[in-house]
Amino acid sequence: MRWILLCAVWFLGAGWMRGVPDALADADARLAALPRVEGLEGCVVLLNLVDQTRFVSDEAACEKRFRPASTFKVPNALIALESGVTREAEIFPWDRQPRHLPAWEKDLNLKEAMAVSAVPVFQEIARRIGREPMREWLVRLDYGNHAIGEVVDRFWLDGPLEISPNEQVAFIGHVALGRLPFSPETFTALRRLLPEESFGKVRLLGKTGFVPVDGQMHGWYVGWVEQEGAPTWAVAVHLVLRDRQQLPVRQALARKALRIVGALGD
Repeated sequence: MRWILLCAVWFLGAGWMRGVPDALADADARLAALPRVEGLEGCVVLLNLVDQTRFVSDEAACEKRFRPASTFKVPNALIALESGVTREAEIFPWDRQPRHLPAWEKDLNLKEAMAVSAVPVFQEIARRIGREPMREWLVRLDYGNHAIGEVVDRFWLDGPLEISPNEQVAFIGHVALGRLPFSPETFTALRRLLPEESFGKVRLLGKTGFVPVDGQMHGWYVGWVEQEGAPTWAVAVHLVLRDRQQLPVRQALARKALRIVGALGD
């Protein structure tokens, strides 16, 4: 009887062990195909927040650093809320000067500013934090190359701050799991601020970014998946886009990547 029981346990265990790798064995190859299908250069990286398994479309591409653009609004908001230089309900008044996008030409609270990626609001926040405190925070968070230069309100757009997709997914994973030096209240506030999509019981929270550099248009998406409140996967996408019409590809590839590993539950 014991021998039969051991055989049954081995059989069931072996079947389970085959099933898990079979489901994910080609994840890297399938991720690699995503930018190519769109005819784009770039990187897609996924991080399992339960066991820290990482899947990448192109390891070399995922190691390269680029300006974070508006994905920096995530650490910017965390630092600002934790430092007390703003509060979640604050209204940032429009100064009635023309702005880059019509959506920015009105009074905005933090959630609205995050949704429309209002650069002037987050420039004001960065100025309130200050250059030296900001630099110290980036070192504490180990965010990219930690560099902010001399201009406190444009370093994530113009440089010298740069971060790789691998570093992005690690950072956003720490945010999702609450493993950074911020209070629980700050993490909770950020969750309320970030744009999100719902897939049944699954939520995808994240932030886009876009910046032209040396004639190329660099697009980002970084975010994480939560199932019934528990973070499960983090994702980072970096693409070199041909034009602004391709901006939706950032989120589309993130969703496709997460579906490859079954993270969206559909």
